[in-house]
Amino acid sequence: RCHHRSPAMLDVPFLPFCAFLGALGLLCVAMVGTWCQHWRGGFSLDGSSRTFNWHPVLMVTGLVVLYGAAALVYRIPNTWSGPKLPWKVLHGSLALGAFVLTVLGLVAVFCFHNSQGTPNMYSLHSWMGLATVLLFSCQWAAGFGAFLLPWAPTWLRALYKPIHVFFGSTILMLSVASCVSGINEKLFFSLKNGTMAYKLLPAEAVFANTLGLLILIFGVLVVAALARPSWKRPDSDSPDSRQVQEALGG
Repeated sequence: RCHHRSPAMLDVPFLPFCAFLGALGLLCVAMVGTWCQHWRGGFSLDGSSRTFNWHPVLMVTGLVVLYGAAALVYRIPNTWSGPKLPWKVLHGSLALGAFVLTVLGLVAVFCFHNSQGTPNMYSLHSWMGLATVLLFSCQWAAGFGAFLLPWAPTWLRALYKPIHVFFGSTILMLSVASCVSGINEKLFFSLKNGTMAYKLLPAEAVFANTLGLLILIFGVLVVAALARPSWKRPDSDSPDSRQVQEALGG
């Protein structure tokens, strides 16, 4: 079978792309931490605005960066041969870690709202964020039941796999949208009452807007990597998969 490579598609090796993506993710985490530390007063657990600051840091770290890493596990060429169980465990563990950080991020914002007497769940950002977390929890539970439990039938795994892949990308983009909308909402609330107005673009606004763009770029690149056919793990029973395994086995 002949494969025709489009000249318009950049032939980027996966591992350098993955290294760039990892550096971009770490930059997003560093920037959200710097924003909360430098401009928003730092971190604490006293119910004040410094408790809230854990929310953006944990959400960006868990719901975007760590979740994106979990999504790309099966694009690593080493996963294309040998037993899949260790990679399944790694994929599920990264996703579980992302979920734990996300829940802690929700706890931080609810504690802050409750201590300040602020209503919960009144904005589009909060609705979209909570919907993303609920969908994430369903995705992880269904993936655990279908792919990690030994008694799950093969036909169920085959039926659920494309659904799992679709919702994996969907959750990531919802996570990005939630984080970007949350950054914008925080700037609208914070840059007033004695601080320079948001519309005048103070340094904090430029920094946070840049953070939002980098988060968006990270999410788009992860989805692009997931959609690229040459980086997908071949099915174990396909001729392509046997060729890959023979090549990797030397």
